[in-house]
Amino acid sequence: MGGDSFVDPTRAQFDAFKALPRDTPIDMLNLLRFRDRAAYPPGHEHAGRGWTGREAYAEYGRASRVAFERVGGSIVWRGRMEAMVIGPDDKHWDLAFIARYPHAGAFMAMVTDPGYRQAVVNRQAAVLTSRLIRFALLDAGGGQFG
Repeated sequence: MGGDSFVDPTRAQFDAFKALPRDTPIDMLNLLRFRDRAAYPPGHEHAGRGWTGREAYAEYGRASRVAFERVGGSIVWRGRMEAMVIGPDDKHWDLAFIARYPHAGAFMAMVTDPGYRQAVVNRQAAVLTSRLIRFALLDAGGGQFG
């Protein structure tokens, strides 16, 4: 992956997210590359289980589901990368999905939920690198690209 490691947002990235409107629907594109072996902090209840990154991410999904659904989040698309058609040959994603939130404030409520904050350690243990990109929803435009 070219040595990049993007797991959590920087303070500047999170501040930029918070500065955008909070009352509009958003889609969050998630691109994930998993570790071969999950990297839990010493003493964590899942450390020593020998989970793969994918298994740790599945635990993150189970543990964060209540908070995700409580704020009205839904998965609107999920896929597995098969080939890079346009882009750098050294990039590969194990999982991609789009999470939809009724408004950006719902995403903020989720990431500050105490249960979610406990679950996120599984994501941190699972992910080698990732991208999380916020999109505003646009009309599909009747099949037009532009």
